[in-house]
Amino acid sequence: MASRAAGTYPPVPEPLPHPIVDTHTHLDIGTGMRLPLGAGEPAPEVTPDEEEEFPDLDFFFDTAEQAGVRRIVQIGCDLPAARWTTALVASQFAGRAGVADVNGSHAGTGGSQADANGSQTDANGRSAASALIDPSVVATVPAPPESPRTWMLGGAALHPNEAPRLAEAGLLDDALTEIEALVTSTDRMRVVGETGLDYFRTGEDGIAEQQRSFRAHIEIAKRTGRALQIHDREAHADVLRILREEGAPEVTIFHCFSGDEAMARECAEAGYFMSFAGNITFKNADELRRAAASAPLELLLTETDAPFLTPHPYRGKPGGPYLTPITARKLAEVRGMDAGDLAEAVWTNAETALGSWD
Repeated sequence: MASRAAGTYPPVPEPLPHPIVDTHTHLDIGTGMRLPLGAGEPAPEVTPDEEEEFPDLDFFFDTAEQAGVRRIVQIGCDLPAARWTTALVASQFAGRAGVADVNGSHAGTGGSQADANGSQTDANGRSAASALIDPSVVATVPAPPESPRTWMLGGAALHPNEAPRLAEAGLLDDALTEIEALVTSTDRMRVVGETGLDYFRTGEDGIAEQQRSFRAHIEIAKRTGRALQIHDREAHADVLRILREEGAPEVTIFHCFSGDEAMARECAEAGYFMSFAGNITFKNADELRRAAASAPLELLLTETDAPFLTPHPYRGKPGGPYLTPITARKLAEVRGMDAGDLAEAVWTNAETALGSWD
């Protein structure tokens, strides 16, 4: 049995001279959330083993703080995770005093959700999220902190590999409608993603539904004014083609950028942000490092994609947002610049792309 208990994680790295941002992580997977499904929904592709052990949210918050990772973007990329993410980011920002449980009393337990009476842009982080999310999902969200935490923004979408499975169940259109409702239910949800194309695990019979879902997500991002965060695996040409055909949103981010120098140049010309993850540290990633060296500094972002893509020398272990400094140091090294300066640039770029966390 593979355990993700806190003791199996790599040590906390030394903080950088400037705080850093993890623009893409999956705390639902890292904390082993076993989330309820809606009627007829297929189980997500990534689900925890019933006997697997996981750390709680405070482990990821505390280790990130120790490592100087002061801002993250939590991504839910299937329907259950999207619902959980929406409830989590709203409750973290509201704090205990600003969050009511499903029965209308003030939260002191895990059964909490955002105030349904708030507007989409309520300065207190309250939103209509609770009206969209079943209490059984809300009950899995950790109790909000005593005081608001401004460390987290969120995003939601249907991962490319989820699209064909939902289409087969006749639920893709309804799922897309729900994703739009979730990302507009609170101002803390700033990202439509991760969406895109993945030709590594989906065969020819699923490509059409992946592309239909990707096009729909592009329109959702443009319609709602959210950033688009792209998953692109072995599908570079089609991803770039569809972005040209549909017209990219104002902010487009290639999560876990995996292209070469030529693709980095094309993304730069289009003004797309390129976010680099732990795979930039892998021994066989020379081409990726060349792409990172050539990308404009003002379009660079850092991420972990945790618990996946844990950087060298800890590859194969589960990861968390706190490992972002390892990736940032490697990114600074391949660009021949000071790591603190790189972190400061990424901090600014993240605010340009996603707005303020405060």
